[in-house]
Amino acid sequence: MASLKQIAQEIGVSTATVSNALSGKGRVSAGLAARIRDHAAALGYSPSTAARALKTGQSGILGLVMPDLTNPLFPRIAQSLSTAAEARGLGILIGDSRGNAGRQAEILARLAGRGVDGILVVPQRGSAPAEPGVPMVVINTASDPRSTVSADHAGGGRMLGAHVAALGHRRVALLGGDAVSDVQQDRIRGMKRGLGPASEARAVWGEAGLDALPGLVAGGVTAVMACSDLLALGAHSRLTRAGLSVPGDVSLTGFDDLPLATAMHPALTTVAQDVQAIADYALGILCRRIAGETDLPPPGHAVPMRLVLRDSAAVPFRGAAA
Repeated sequence: MASLKQIAQEIGVSTATVSNALSGKGRVSAGLAARIRDHAAALGYSPSTAARALKTGQSGILGLVMPDLTNPLFPRIAQSLSTAAEARGLGILIGDSRGNAGRQAEILARLAGRGVDGILVVPQRGSAPAEPGVPMVVINTASDPRSTVSADHAGGGRMLGAHVAALGHRRVALLGGDAVSDVQQDRIRGMKRGLGPASEARAVWGEAGLDALPGLVAGGVTAVMACSDLLALGAHSRLTRAGLSVPGDVSLTGFDDLPLATAMHPALTTVAQDVQAIADYALGILCRRIAGETDLPPPGHAVPMRLVLRDSAAVPFRGAAA
């Protein structure tokens, strides 16, 4: 089995540097830490959890609380966090709060009671979970003052809005799922900024918003911008059932670049999160908090999103209101 000493010799650094890179402690540059983790993984290095516990008094296990694992975005985030944890020799216990803030609090307390070293939490919409006696990192959105790291949801919305405006759309429906969500509110604020003052943007929410879309298109709306790819899929269904084509009659955009975005016809214009970068940053901060470091970056770090252009958004149909 590979050892810290072998990894250090082959990379050309000290064993302490290797240990710090794998545990997320100390000051190792992001590039060097990634190279060390990749080399350790290639050698099949696996630290002894028992030895770590005896030496440090830590379990080497983290908790992860997700809001709803039936949403395809959240298993993707969980997988990236799990991969980032394994690269540091850490394990993860996952709890699903299933859309319930009370259950979220119970899971946080239960994980802390099981002796995890720290907890990562993607909070329920509109909730502000309290730290349960162990270090905690929140992955939410930059407008949440407790958020450690997130995708730049407002920036992603701004990119989408600017693209839709550049195509010539001036009357736009913004479709959200739940107005309580900080993430969705940030996305809508970003869309409005990107669309600019020359555009008329109306936000609609939930099932009522989906039901309203055909009427809004009949009234002159030429583009629907959804706060998620799942909502965009629902919008596509409602519009199609009403005899409207995308993008012939109305353009459509989503958010998150889930696999369903390319399964739709036409394929969905959307924005993509750098989920792995978010996971790496979150794990790095949590490991530093567990190590007792206090000189940490300020909260609210936002990882840029990427515009993904496909076929669901085009210039407004002929005769649309300007």
